[in-house]
Amino acid sequence: MHPSPLAVPAIQAFLTTDSLGRRIHLHERLDSTNREAMAMAQAGAGHGTLLLADAQTAGKGRMARTWFSPPGLNIYASVIIRVPIETSRMAVWLSWLPLMAALSVAEAIETVADARVAVKWPNDLLIGERKLGGILCESGTSPGAGAFQVIGMGINVNGMRTDFPEELQESATSIRQETGGPIDRNRLVAQLLSGLESRMKELLSAGREPLARAYRRRCATIGRTVKALLADGNECIGTAEAVAEDGSLTLVQASASGTNQTPVVRQLRAADIVHVR
Repeated sequence: MHPSPLAVPAIQAFLTTDSLGRRIHLHERLDSTNREAMAMAQAGAGHGTLLLADAQTAGKGRMARTWFSPPGLNIYASVIIRVPIETSRMAVWLSWLPLMAALSVAEAIETVADARVAVKWPNDLLIGERKLGGILCESGTSPGAGAFQVIGMGINVNGMRTDFPEELQESATSIRQETGGPIDRNRLVAQLLSGLESRMKELLSAGREPLARAYRRRCATIGRTVKALLADGNECIGTAEAVAEDGSLTLVQASASGTNQTPVVRQLRAADIVHVR
């Protein structure tokens, strides 16, 4: 059975949002949906505008990585967010936005597929220990239209193990590979937007507490021994003890064996996390 191709009318038929995805730009191929969305946002594109590509030639991941983006199989999407945020709340909004996006995408996938999806801090999507997808959030300002954010979503949907490059076959997975059946990408795109809009409204109205509780329940990183690869090239190993109120990861580095040194506690705000055990 071949999954349905991406099509704007098909997405709109499933769409239940107030604003997200009410303007959709679908491309057969882009270098990067995030790059295109950032350019459109800087030119004044409105809240909820969705950029979709059936393939990417230079897909962007976190930490300046590339994202494997073959045609006809997956979801590569970026949505422009423009909401009025008080200056005093902007730091909380920006710190929780990628975590909120990861949570809502995980919930959306479970709505359309028989799969249990976890999140790896801050915003990777996992089934078991294999990567299913990731989130990339960027922000900027545009003349006359103010601040905006772009939420990029890359999700492995209908590919199978042999569709991945050899170096990714052991570490990556897809919804179809895990469930055995094809997924309607149009329905999933609509569900992603619905879940994202719902969680975004919750964050704006109720603050971070409900979101933080839901995120912590789904986070596979808490309680694990992890290796954190930092943006400056350094790394550290410790126990991921909690996700703090500001969305950072609390990492406790044990003192050397046989010493009485106090364990070092780090608050990580940006890092690439590897689950050690």
